[in-house]
Amino acid sequence: MSAPVSPPVVDGAFARWLATRAGQLLLDVRAERGHEDPAALKAAGDKLSHDFIRTELARWRPADAVLSEEDDHARKAWVVGDGPAPPIRLDAERVWIIDPLDGTREFAEEGRSDWAVHVALWARNASGPNQLAAGAVGLPAQHRVIGTDYPPAYPPMTLSAATGGPLRLAASRSRPPAFLSAVAEEVGAELVPMGSAGAKIAAVIGGDVDGYLHAGGQYEWDSAAPVAVATATGLHASRIDGSALKYNQANPRLPDLLVCRKDLAARLLEAVGRHLQVE
Repeated sequence: MSAPVSPPVVDGAFARWLATRAGQLLLDVRAERGHEDPAALKAAGDKLSHDFIRTELARWRPADAVLSEEDDHARKAWVVGDGPAPPIRLDAERVWIIDPLDGTREFAEEGRSDWAVHVALWARNASGPNQLAAGAVGLPAQHRVIGTDYPPAYPPMTLSAATGGPLRLAASRSRPPAFLSAVAEEVGAELVPMGSAGAKIAAVIGGDVDGYLHAGGQYEWDSAAPVAVATATGLHASRIDGSALKYNQANPRLPDLLVCRKDLAARLLEAVGRHLQVE
């Protein structure tokens, strides 16, 4: 694969460069190994992408901290005063939050394109409640990368919703929240199962679905990059109680989020609140 000798200097373009190159490596290993051994393919893809991104960050952004899903310590709680000392990233001015392969299950399934590479930059001096300064989401099997350096246009409502049909809400293939069906019924929506969180938020950004609602089982690296791009387009992004999504926290667990067009946010948040109370 041809590549420039050095990557772009600007952080948004650098994030896109990382996501693009890591995505090509993942396509290559997928083609070379095939799908006969899904577990081995997942492991190889995760390691290859993680090692590449980590190496390039160390080379070109040596002063910055990194939080990666594939780091040994990443899933630990890191609560100050409870257990190990918090990682150095909590004191850093800039932290790259990466998911080298989001949607490993889909990556290992032949023909699926709903997997992604996430590269985001949190900066202490960045504006906005989530302090995401840059981000890119690579969708290698879809042959596209979306990023904050050239944010996509604000999406229109889906054709279904625009013509009087149901809203379309992206939902987890494997672990949709229990209340989601009730919310969908209340707001008149159909659920569209997809894999990677990055692919689901990219579908909102692209106007293929009207929103993405999730609760349970996610971490900062699952949403940082796609949320950075979504907010750069002007979309709504929040926790499911309407509060801000915050990154580079001591505990990287960030279990729920809503990404949608702004005209739908209040309606969806109200419906979620009602059905969470019922549960």
